[in-house]
Amino acid sequence: MEKIDELIKWIKEARKTVFFGGAGVSTESGLKDFRSKDGLYNEKYDFPVEIMLSRDFFYTKTDQFYKFYKDKLNSLKYQPNITHKVLAKMEEKHLLDCIITQNIDGFHQQAHSKKVLELHGSIMRNYCTKCGKFYSAQEIFKDDNIPYCTECGGLIKPDVVLYGEMLDEKILSQAIKEISEADLLIIGGSSLNVFPANSLINYFKGKHLVLINKDKTAYDERCDLVLHESIGDIFKKIEKEID
Repeated sequence: MEKIDELIKWIKEARKTVFFGGAGVSTESGLKDFRSKDGLYNEKYDFPVEIMLSRDFFYTKTDQFYKFYKDKLNSLKYQPNITHKVLAKMEEKHLLDCIITQNIDGFHQQAHSKKVLELHGSIMRNYCTKCGKFYSAQEIFKDDNIPYCTECGGLIKPDVVLYGEMLDEKILSQAIKEISEADLLIIGGSSLNVFPANSLINYFKGKHLVLINKDKTAYDERCDLVLHESIGDIFKKIEKEID
């Protein structure tokens, strides 16, 4: 039996399936990931990426933060891809219970997935740091200016978890609960290098742990099934079998 056939068999048999996704899920939409050879970490900037995406940098060098943020993290220019769409279809067909994502692009919701836990927040939500007024991504990315609140003049901050900030405890607890209850956990498009997100798989006690990622990871040997292939190609095959 080929690996993909085994995965499809497990999906159909599973009582509860959870998908845990990283940046590689969205690269086939056109967005860059962070850690691959073509990722943002390997481009040249005045500051390291982890510094530019930190809480301190946001408040002390706001102009440079927003220059990088608007140039590199604007997912409004892209669309959900086949993986996002098939995951939504799996949920609709009761073959997927929950998506846990490290991504901030909002593509899963755009593809009509309903139960999505965003560990690192979303560019789609933005708030005034003074009065809390909400702003859409469209309002933030409409020009190159630093966004300020139209009500009180406060600085607007994307609802994303920056370096130096803690994950939302409620979302983290829910993610742990979902993973601990699953009997099939599919990890897709993640190098599993980011803490504490990568530690979540330690809560998995189910039957089958599957990893889909183009590059090898430090967690490959822990998995029951590893596919070093395009995640989009894998989900095209899954779609044919669940239709």
